[in-house]
Amino acid sequence: MINKESEIWTEKYRPETFEEIIGQDEIVKRVKNLTDSLNIPHLLFAGPAGTGKSSLALITVKQLFGEKWHENYLELNASDERGIDVIRQKVKDFARTKAIHSVPFKVIFLDEADALTREAQQALRRTMENYTNTCRFILSCNYSSKIIDPIQSRCAIFRFKLLEKKDMDKIIKRIGEGEKLNILEDAYESLYEASEGDCRRVINLIQATASISVNITKELVNTIVSNAKPKDIKVVLEYALSGDFIAAKDKLLDIMLKESISGQDVIKAIQKEIWNLQIEPEIKVRLTEKTGEIEFRLVEGSDEFIQLESLLASFVLAGQGKI
Repeated sequence: MINKESEIWTEKYRPETFEEIIGQDEIVKRVKNLTDSLNIPHLLFAGPAGTGKSSLALITVKQLFGEKWHENYLELNASDERGIDVIRQKVKDFARTKAIHSVPFKVIFLDEADALTREAQQALRRTMENYTNTCRFILSCNYSSKIIDPIQSRCAIFRFKLLEKKDMDKIIKRIGEGEKLNILEDAYESLYEASEGDCRRVINLIQATASISVNITKELVNTIVSNAKPKDIKVVLEYALSGDFIAAKDKLLDIMLKESISGQDVIKAIQKEIWNLQIEPEIKVRLTEKTGEIEFRLVEGSDEFIQLESLLASFVLAGQGKI
């Protein structure tokens, strides 16, 4: 049995070198070239969570400063410290002092920078202007559109992408070998689908399943994930399309209660399953549009069951040719 449950595997398997970052080859190559020159511009890493943004920032700093990286590096999570005072105090105080190294600047890493208020971003813009000689900024965000244009124009922007299955398979295999796990072939597919290209999520999933058994199977992964099974969702939609609203509603309620699945997870499962239904493409498009509308209502705080029943009613109407 695994005797390392207390370890956080996301840190244990964090990449330590440029070569260990998987799935972002072009970005890594460009950042490595900049780092080798010992003179980087301000950097903006944009893209989904779990794709290597924070790891690449840390590797860049370690390459620049070697053993002295702690003294020349400040990391802040902007979602926790998002106000203007943080920029005026912590960031400014660190940025105005010179680096203790042959590299003539320090590095400040602002994680989740898209959570900064607009006032804080304006203050950050001025700080980036005034302290360029003594400090470089690396910003990471999920949505670059939430970063004001003056900051974007001062940064070299690198857009990260979700990991592909072949890249995720390498990570899963590496963890399996490192922890002596027996990961079956069908589990690879389930882990990838559950992670949706997020490396951090797949590592957490493997750790959760490994705490139960060293033999990781598709069924075990599905148990941990608690996602709606496609075949169950298909049954619900087929009931609705056939005009049996009550049966569709009861089956959906049964799935949600037994599997402890949230309304938003059900919406995502329905959206995927729509394209496997034997109906006209035009109707698929209309139902997809309706699905997006219902998800928006759920995000805004509407009652899950009422909204999902409304969605099933749309499928009933589609089956009758009224949508």
